[in-house]
Amino acid sequence: MRAVLDASALMALMLGERGGDTVKGVVRGALISTVNVSECCSRGVERGASAEEVLGLIRLFEVEIVAFDLALALEAARLREPTRRLGASLGDRACMALASLRRLPLFTSDQRLGDVDPAMGLDIRLIR
Repeated sequence: MRAVLDASALMALMLGERGGDTVKGVVRGALISTVNVSECCSRGVERGASAEEVLGLIRLFEVEIVAFDLALALEAARLREPTRRLGASLGDRACMALASLRRLPLFTSDQRLGDVDPAMGLDIRLIR
């Protein structure tokens, strides 16, 4: 199954957190935005790893890294208003934009994203 991962989902797998088993089933061939790669690498640095080490792990999982290009930037901007009440960050909207444009499910541990209006057409799957 092709899917989009946000940083929280990929970090759950990498850190052996609850929900990581769900991500393990979809990680190979999954997509992640470069914005969310930056979030993963930042969290790794906070825990004492280098950004390059975290990127190496992402590559070992065979996750496809998708550049945050103009089309994704515009889609993330479009998502700002309908997700404002949830407090969706740019990182949240970057992964939602990728899922929207590619018409793929989005895996996340972020409970707030589970409250996205279904009328937006996003298939958001909470991992825990």
